Amino acid sequence: MTETETIAYDVVVLGAGPVGENVADRARAAGLSTAIVESELVGGECSYWACMPSKALLRPVIARADARRVPGLRQAVQGPLDAAAVLAHRDYYTSNWKDDGQVQWLDSVGADLYRGHGRLDGPRRVTVEGSDGERRVLTARHAVAVSTGTRAVLPDLPGIDEVKPWTSREATSAQAVPGRLVVVGGGVVGVEMATAWQALGSRVTVLVRGKGLLPRMEPFAGELVAEALTEAGADVRTGTSVESVTREGATVVVTTDTGDRIEADEILFATGRAPRTDDLGLETVGIDPGSWLPVDDSCRVTGSEWLYAVGDVNHRALLTHQGKYQARIAGAAIAARAAGVPLLETDPWGAHAATADHAAVPQVVFTDPEAASVGLSLAEAEQAGHRVRAVDVDLSSVSGAGLYADGYRGRARMIVDLDTETLRGVTFVGPGVGELIHSATIAVAGEVLVSRLWHAVPSYPTVSEVWLRLLEAYRDGK
Repeated sequence: MTETETIAYDVVVLGAGPVGENVADRARAAGLSTAIVESELVGGECSYWACMPSKALLRPVIARADARRVPGLRQAVQGPLDAAAVLAHRDYYTSNWKDDGQVQWLDSVGADLYRGHGRLDGPRRVTVEGSDGERRVLTARHAVAVSTGTRAVLPDLPGIDEVKPWTSREATSAQAVPGRLVVVGGGVVGVEMATAWQALGSRVTVLVRGKGLLPRMEPFAGELVAEALTEAGADVRTGTSVESVTREGATVVVTTDTGDRIEADEILFATGRAPRTDDLGLETVGIDPGSWLPVDDSCRVTGSEWLYAVGDVNHRALLTHQGKYQARIAGAAIAARAAGVPLLETDPWGAHAATADHAAVPQVVFTDPEAASVGLSLAEAEQAGHRVRAVDVDLSSVSGAGLYADGYRGRARMIVDLDTETLRGVTFVGPGVGELIHSATIAVAGEVLVSRLWHAVPSYPTVSEVWLRLLEAYRDGK
């Protein structure tokens, strides 16, 4: 291996996923020279193994489900999905796992790309071991930003490596539909992939150790999604743990703690994530390898003047859009500190504070029905000591919902802070609610008074009229 001369930049970014790309973009927009290091594909997990391929798989599933609820259309869409066409469409949205377009975008913003494995080598110093055998040394005048994301965690079960289980990567990139699929885990990855592969023709069994699906959302969200999965033909089992898993020929055999034996062609473990920080040289700057990186609201690592952790690695909100938000905040903070700004705007909702990570994180689960939330659930608000009231509305009571789908089933909840008369959180579950959640995000992040929300008139007849029903229920004490 050869070593070139040391190359100095203002900012060095480790990881060229959406978060790292946005840090680099903001740094370059501020006039800072920027290097970005990537060991896999530019565009990261979201572009090739998470958000984009999973939503490409799910879109035809949801569209068919919606069409089947519309009179005059349902008879035209009773046949099976064209699995080959769906997978080809998914491949298109991953650019067939090639990153040429993403590299062109990086070039357009003026960031220098280094392909290889980047590691910290002391303060403000990064070494890059390239696939070409060269070892390059990059130094950062102002900041190093770690944006390396997370990896799937597999449980410690005997023989699991021989089984070759799916993680989220295999589940979103598989080139054939398994006849039988076991999904272990009831979080977002588990329920979305159960929804997709069940609709594409798999016989799906979902095994959940806890009491229900989507445990981080309001309980009714998981209940409605579980009902729909069961009606679609999936076997959903809660309170069930995997005791052992083996592969007998082409068959995966799963034994549960209840003594059940389940046979499948593939098994997906959607059982958590760990930070990709185990081989980043963190020990050279006094941080334990493999750890999450705690940060302040400007995404600067606790105790450091120059190291930032942006996106999943800081464990604040493991969502692509939230990581990109953090990148915008961190980029502004890095630029301000580089310019010598004496006092940053780090108060809540300031230009250099990722306040939404605490108060207004939005998320959409693309199942049928969709589940969408922002801010705190009732339990979270109460645990935080807020004096709140939950207001619930059946979404089918809204005229727009009935027009959207025959037999519309859904529910809405808003959490009102009784001391400030603003919203702490909102949850919607039902067909099409993913497009409703940004209105709730604005209300929560903007700390809009309930009295002012009365003047935000929803168009008739849309599903958005649920806002009027929620406000009426709050007024009437329901």
